[in-house]
Amino acid sequence: MYNLDTEEKIVYQTTAFASLMRKVYVWMALALVVSGLTAMCVAQNASLMTAIMTHPASIWVLCIAEIGLVIYLTARINKMSFPTAGILFVVYSILNGVTLSFVFLAYTLTSITSTFFITAGTFAAMSLIGYNTKKDLSGIGRYLLFALVGLIIASVVNIFLASSPLQWLISFIGIIVFVGLTAYDTQKIKQMFLMYGDDVNESTQKLALMGSLSLYLDFINLFLYLLRFFGDRK
Repeated sequence: MYNLDTEEKIVYQTTAFASLMRKVYVWMALALVVSGLTAMCVAQNASLMTAIMTHPASIWVLCIAEIGLVIYLTARINKMSFPTAGILFVVYSILNGVTLSFVFLAYTLTSITSTFFITAGTFAAMSLIGYNTKKDLSGIGRYLLFALVGLIIASVVNIFLASSPLQWLISFIGIIVFVGLTAYDTQKIKQMFLMYGDDVNESTQKLALMGSLSLYLDFINLFLYLLRFFGDRK
């Protein structure tokens, strides 16, 4: 039979878990807003877009900066303060927004908006499944990560081949991969907080921030792959 202290501890742990899970989705949503607003502002700035497009190397610099920032944040998260990690996450969201600005040049605003809502609905459904399922998704997750590596390699190869059929196949597989990763990452985040989320402190908030980064990347990539199917080009 539980004593009062034990019952209070269980209630506190449950509250802490709920709070951390909520922070994951709030921070992910804020990052999406930052990226979306940045993309819109950059796309509407003709001089800035011209400067970027006339210097192709700038796109590579942006991509390398994004990858480098994610690697640095992942590797150093335990050694930096939570505010610093939060600032780096915001910086990454802005950089990604600059990269995403080209979406507004390639596709109509109506199709971007409709695809965003399709992505949001799909993401919400898969995240809900990942949170509530009793099935261990770790095995599936490993296959999805292998598929992701293959997807990246195929995408790089197709830069040189410029094959439309291969591009459609990559997009189709990409949708499947990130739909699955959304459920997998959600379950992984939940299990992580069930093990370590008994208190809301700087360490667990950094875990929540990294969880939000994972889901943010799942959402963005799912959106981009879906856009290739549902987007109307200008």
